[in-house]
Amino acid sequence: MNSPVVSSAQMRDAENAAFARGISAEHLMNQAGSGIAETVQRFFPRPGYCLIFSGKGNNGGDALVAAAHLKRAGWHTDVHLSFPESECSELLRKKVTEFRDTPPVATAMPALKSDGKPAPTVILDGLLGLGSKPPLRDPILATCREINRLRLQHNAFVFAVDQPTGLDGDSGKADHDCVVADFTVTIAAAKRGLVAEDANNFVGRLEVVSLSDLPLEPADETVASAAALRGLLPRRQFEAHKNQFGRVGIVAGSRGFAGAATMCAWGALRGGAGLVEVFVPENIYDIVGATAAFESMVKPVTSYRDLLEEKIDVWGIGPGLGKENVSEIIDLVQRTENAMVVDADALNIISTEVSILKNCRGPRLLTPHPGEMKRLAGAHKISRNELAKKFTAEFPITLLLKGSRTVVAENGKQISYNTTGNPGMATGGMGDVLTGVCAALIAQKLSPFDAARVGAWVCGRAAEIAIFNGGESEQSLLPRDVLTNLGRAFREL
Repeated sequence: MNSPVVSSAQMRDAENAAFARGISAEHLMNQAGSGIAETVQRFFPRPGYCLIFSGKGNNGGDALVAAAHLKRAGWHTDVHLSFPESECSELLRKKVTEFRDTPPVATAMPALKSDGKPAPTVILDGLLGLGSKPPLRDPILATCREINRLRLQHNAFVFAVDQPTGLDGDSGKADHDCVVADFTVTIAAAKRGLVAEDANNFVGRLEVVSLSDLPLEPADETVASAAALRGLLPRRQFEAHKNQFGRVGIVAGSRGFAGAATMCAWGALRGGAGLVEVFVPENIYDIVGATAAFESMVKPVTSYRDLLEEKIDVWGIGPGLGKENVSEIIDLVQRTENAMVVDADALNIISTEVSILKNCRGPRLLTPHPGEMKRLAGAHKISRNELAKKFTAEFPITLLLKGSRTVVAENGKQISYNTTGNPGMATGGMGDVLTGVCAALIAQKLSPFDAARVGAWVCGRAAEIAIFNGGESEQSLLPRDVLTNLGRAFREL
């Protein structure tokens, strides 16, 4: 089920409807708190220190329920109430009592783990939630400043409950001292302000905790989550064979950019393609042939027009291709009847003749980064989602617009925002891997739209696993680390 992007008013209406059906606020709070704790433990599977900053309403109650779960799991937990307990809501006071009555584990948290790594410090921002708007005032203002100080000076990881305190959940506008969250665990559905472009640096990684008792109406925009994407790739039948999962053709690489072809091919292989063929210029054939995965077939190309005769199910074209052979590349993009993922230099080439996108002979998934999108569509002073809608209304293609909150769009479908990934992915080669993965998913009978959503999600999730479970950092992360962890990401779907 897709997770809609909703306004605060829509969220309030859904809550009131649930209350009218006899669902209690405490029941929803217990579900939310459990989901928050599960999210913390997904990124930090080993217990550490958790500081909980609570306001006086239900947002703080969600954080207290999560804190009790973490306390039972072995975390050292410390609750800070921003108001006297007597001023807090009745339900919050109950959750404070339940937290205090939760017995801690017998063993205190050591400063270092057995492997010498420091125990993680996590902060739960449960100060203000749904409906709150800037400006901030004391004592909440002072607490926000303290949270941000701990994040900067002590490398604490901040989990905002529902929305970062100081952020307008509808517009995305932020107070000067808005909490800077590394993760925002939003309850039931993403709020509009959380996917606003100006909010990205405050929201961080977005996770939706679904509430089974709080159904929401479909919306024009959605966020891609594991729950929403699960089922798009069904388990394979025992008698499956390679021809059922498609033959992917990679058209990539040029002198000085041989690695792009190799990474793209690896993406297709790790993405599940049955067969992968790599077509490269003759002048780099020996290099790519020596470095490519053994599981791929590398073939030299004298003319890209000759590829029109190849028996390929899905094409991935563009990474490291260079800017030569313009007419041949345009001809190939326009005339190929099977689906094609178009990236990098292939996008730059067709930006000189973008009108060809109106009459391509087969489905096209375009995967531009912001610079490539500007060359395709021109400069526009509109939001990324509006630009995606405008472009896909004009051209019959699927668009995957890369960024910290990747947007997937297709005319007649809901805009989809990706939720996974981290700043470590801001390095060369990540897009090459994504092109291969998306091509492989289309070869496995996913639509270009669903392939784009799943491809962006699994690549981002693989990067997260490499950092939070595999020992990499935002500085050290490489495309090969994403490739290595794609299997673990796919298993979550």
